[in-house]
Amino acid sequence: MLQQDLQFNKNEDFNKQLWDAVKSKLVKIHTGGGEKAAAKQKEKGKLLARERVNYLRDTDTNWIEIGEFAGYEMYSEYGGCPAGGVVAGIGYVSGRQCVIVANDATVKAGAWFPITGKKNLRAQEIAMENRLPIIYLVDSAGVFLPMQDEIFADKEHFGRMFRNNAKMSALGITQIAAVMGSCVAGGAYLPIMSDEALIVEGNGSIFLAGSYLVKAAIGENVDNETLGGAVTQTEISGVIDDKFPNDQACLDRIKYIMNKLGSNELAGFNRIASVSPKKAEKDLFGILPYDRAKPYKTVELIERLVDNSEFEQYKQDYGKTITCGYARIDGWAVGIVANNREVVKNSKGEMQFGGVIYSDSADKAARFIMNCNQKKIPLVFLQDVTGFMVGSRSEHGGIIKDGAKMVMAMANSTVPKFTIVIGNSYGAGNYAMCGKAYDPRLIVAWPSAKIAVMGGDQAANTLLQIEKARLLGKGEQISPEAEKELLDKIKGKYDNGTTPYYAAARLWVDAIINPLETRTWISMGIEAANNAPVEKYNPGVLQT
Repeated sequence: MLQQDLQFNKNEDFNKQLWDAVKSKLVKIHTGGGEKAAAKQKEKGKLLARERVNYLRDTDTNWIEIGEFAGYEMYSEYGGCPAGGVVAGIGYVSGRQCVIVANDATVKAGAWFPITGKKNLRAQEIAMENRLPIIYLVDSAGVFLPMQDEIFADKEHFGRMFRNNAKMSALGITQIAAVMGSCVAGGAYLPIMSDEALIVEGNGSIFLAGSYLVKAAIGENVDNETLGGAVTQTEISGVIDDKFPNDQACLDRIKYIMNKLGSNELAGFNRIASVSPKKAEKDLFGILPYDRAKPYKTVELIERLVDNSEFEQYKQDYGKTITCGYARIDGWAVGIVANNREVVKNSKGEMQFGGVIYSDSADKAARFIMNCNQKKIPLVFLQDVTGFMVGSRSEHGGIIKDGAKMVMAMANSTVPKFTIVIGNSYGAGNYAMCGKAYDPRLIVAWPSAKIAVMGGDQAANTLLQIEKARLLGKGEQISPEAEKELLDKIKGKYDNGTTPYYAAARLWVDAIINPLETRTWISMGIEAANNAPVEKYNPGVLQT
């Protein structure tokens, strides 16, 4: 018992330190472009991007922020791009759940880096999938010209924003835009393709070309205010619906508009009164091993995430390396698919490694996913997976067929899916357990997450063998000392690319979250998904 307590305390200390490291990085990210840039915005009478979002949101309500780590440790040659130069998330305005997107003008005047485009498109995707109203707080200098080739012309680049504007309009999804600073060139279409377009006097301006470009293009001398300021665009062109003396007044109007919106036809996911887990949620930090190779009981984590710690397992004695079952999270009925990290025995008495997907586990998961679709129950995937079982026995047993069956059932699922990467997320296991490529409505990582094709040790040794073969091909030998140095170098570089920070910077996950916030993310995600209809489920061809 003492040994267990020591292990628990060691796990707890380690995992809390991981979260503390996340928090310290977020403090810096939230400063955006820095104090000097923020002071310039204040001199103009502006609220900062996060201040605008906080003023707009209902007080004392939940807010889940998407892409806080977007651009983390990227674009260093240009001074970085904290949070991708934009604040985005799901919150409540006048009691209505919605998506909010706010340009951060302290970061390169709100210019769009490639990751800015990806983050904006992700916010729009969330609004479209869940039929949520979306609010744009526009304050941007447009495309970041030194990187225009990576943001301008491709399918998932800048222009996709306006295509999405049009598609959302056709779907009846409310879009409200407030021009609170610069809004130039192609970016000028976004607010005008929204249902409501507002502007702040003095600071807001919107035009296809600014005064310098107009001078260069047609020789006309005109200032920006005359060209596309608040008075011009509300009283002369009629492009903007209304003007306001300051940010606060403009945001108040958005609240007023949101207060009048009608409701959607709900999908009808089952919800009853929420009950907190009976087992202490804070124990999550102590259960998850600091050594990612050590086994643990995944059910122990689940019981600290679900209402009243009640979890009804599906086929408990079959396919034991995946745990499936029904529960409630914040009152919502959910089906949970989790990698079981215990070392177990199958029905034949053979040992199976925890976190590995075997044929029987894949078969069970596929059947459970189909059942949840039949019952219209949202799915929650808890990833701590090292991949599918390999070797002659698995191949002869048809692991590829059973794995494909699971992927087919999951990929064609029409109930909303939510993915939490709690530990390892390696190889095809990432795919089968609803990785980003399989359209989870939300996907987040705990600070303990690792995402890669394979683990660092295996990958480093594989890459080392390739490098040694290359050197031998050139007639070069490598000493044991040099081999170790090369291995350490390869492993260090590889491991850096597997961290949750690396994944979140590239929006492979929507956020790195405190494990204690998991229930909130899932609950708000299902609430959002409940606004959109669920299509009829067709799992595709599942070979038996």
